[in-house]
Amino acid sequence: MARNLAEAAQWFRKAADQGHAEAQFILGTCYRQGDGAPENIEEAVRWYRNAADQGHPEAQFFLGLMYWLGEGVVGNHAEAAQWFRQAADQGHAKAQSTLGTCYQFGRGVSKNYSEAAHWYRKAADQGHAEAQSALSRPHS
Repeated sequence: MARNLAEAAQWFRKAADQGHAEAQFILGTCYRQGDGAPENIEEAVRWYRNAADQGHPEAQFFLGLMYWLGEGVVGNHAEAAQWFRQAADQGHAKAQSTLGTCYQFGRGVSKNYSEAAHWYRKAADQGHAEAQSALSRPHS
């Protein structure tokens, strides 16, 4: 059976409109990548935010990235770090590693090497290679 991304996006939209967080996240990704829906970064942000507000960790991480990069929103490292923190608190390894980077370099949060190591360690314990590498380097 051939993949029909446009039809899939329509079904995700129906579920997303009913408040289904996973469908909202996937629909955001459809808009961000132009898969099954026209590429539209602002729509991606809107759907990521809807899912993130419901506690969806992957959506929180991607919304953080959008703020970090200034894609579809005004770039804001402090806002990005807040979204990374929400995902990290739920055990999202990439968010934990990224939050470690925020603390290491003082981006969106105050520079704090012990906080950086804390978040890198949480991600490293889940096998996140970048966090493991970061822990092996001196930070002060």
